[in-house]
Amino acid sequence: MLFALMLGGAVTSTAGTIVMEGKYQQKNIFVINSIAPEGVGFCVYEVTVNGEITSDEVNSNAFEVDLSIYGLKLGDDVVVVINYKDGCEPKVLNPGALEPQPTFETVDIKVDDAGMLTWETLNEQGRLPFIIQQYKWNKWVNVGEVMGKGTSVKNNYSFQTNPVSGENKFRLIQKTYEGDNRTSPSVTYDSGKTAITFEYDKKSKSVKFSGETNYELYNEYGQIIKRGFGTSADLSSLPKGTYYVSFDSDTQKFEKK
Repeated sequence: MLFALMLGGAVTSTAGTIVMEGKYQQKNIFVINSIAPEGVGFCVYEVTVNGEITSDEVNSNAFEVDLSIYGLKLGDDVVVVINYKDGCEPKVLNPGALEPQPTFETVDIKVDDAGMLTWETLNEQGRLPFIIQQYKWNKWVNVGEVMGKGTSVKNNYSFQTNPVSGENKFRLIQKTYEGDNRTSPSVTYDSGKTAITFEYDKKSKSVKFSGETNYELYNEYGQIIKRGFGTSADLSSLPKGTYYVSFDSDTQKFEKK
């Protein structure tokens, strides 16, 4: 049995049946069919939508399950069942079609002097996680996640961030199965924290920081080889060479000798 869970929508497959369950997202379902094993007719012989046999033509190499004809409203429950003959299996081209889409509108977003990020949204159409991102080290870095409530009314959220020294910038994103993103406005504030410094300790073969910090270690080709949180990073297993370490709000280059 094949089972895949996709952020609020699900697809299961057994011998002879594929079941797609989720919420109507104003998208149809596209299926690649195959010739039946005996060489006569096609693999799929029946498709139902919420228990009703669809009138779509399934006797072809590819077909579309048209969900728009069932009077569904955005967010309504949908169960699509694709029945097929033994010895073959069709392929659903858009298995995330019943997955919630990121539709939230940011009513308000702010961060206080303690680094508490709060935001208010409208028009969520399904439960999707809010990914909290912080801009540091010349890129947006994922620093946390809060599950959305998925309702269209006003929803309020909060997340305790870990501020760096100097300016801090945060935003929210939601992603779909297909990789589409929806992003909130960014919000900034100055933490007033003392900047953290670092040094490479040749004797202990480690990087030591002047305070606790998140860090990422890169080789000379820009590949991340270590990340973590703390006051030091053990590099004893790494070969000699040029490295870069991103920490606090800074990135520095050093040589391991």
